[in-house]
Amino acid sequence: MIAEPGTAEPGTVSEPAHPVDQLTTYELRDYRRRLENAIRGVSADDSVHAGLRRRLDAVTAEQEDRARAAQTAIDA
Repeated sequence: MIAEPGTAEPGTVSEPAHPVDQLTTYELRDYRRRLENAIRGVSADDSVHAGLRRRLDAVTAEQEDRARAAQTAIDA
């Protein structure tokens, strides 16, 4: 079981200090990594799995939006 250091419950990842869209690129990367590791550590039928997956989906969407915006700026 891989969990965030200092957490009591397996498969938990603390919320970031700011909303996902306000995180720096590095904070977003690190948060995604913690979520991916936590998801790997719990079974798919575990009740926390769905919540972790939703948070990971939000992080992935934000990263894709940023990549799209950066590509648009390069193409312009």
